[in-house]
Amino acid sequence: MKLRLLTLAAMFAALSTIGAFVKIPVGIGSAALDTVPALVSAAFLPPVYAGAASLVGHLSSSLYVGFPLGPLHIIIAVEMFLILFVFTKLHQTGHYLMKWVFFIVANSLLATLPFYWIISPAFFVGALPGITIATILNAGIAMIVSPVVERVMERVRMHA
Repeated sequence: MKLRLLTLAAMFAALSTIGAFVKIPVGIGSAALDTVPALVSAAFLPPVYAGAASLVGHLSSSLYVGFPLGPLHIIIAVEMFLILFVFTKLHQTGHYLMKWVFFIVANSLLATLPFYWIISPAFFVGALPGITIATILNAGIAMIVSPVVERVMERVRMHA
């Protein structure tokens, strides 16, 4: 069972890395689709594994663009881990609408808030719209893809 979880986590982390290469220009920077696989993984993985997939996805996305915030990306990766951990817990307890509301608020506003003090209020105000668009884009794609992937996995389980 543990090998299956590790394999699935590695697969979702790899998909998050691939998603990091899909960039869509939004405002100051660009939105990467690195979070979509991690959001989908909430249906298949325990919270720690889903969080790890998200952490790897963010670090891959940051590496791809040259770590513009330097070591602060470690803070963002940990935030992503925690957000996906809670998101997965909400999914597992049946709070399907609440998990999406939580993700959008936590990933756009709460995860950006520490940078109000760490960097500057101007950075926070400038980054918030682009991050919010990226968050909504990732959530929207995951909302569409998740039910399809879950049905496919259910069919695979029935025929295996």
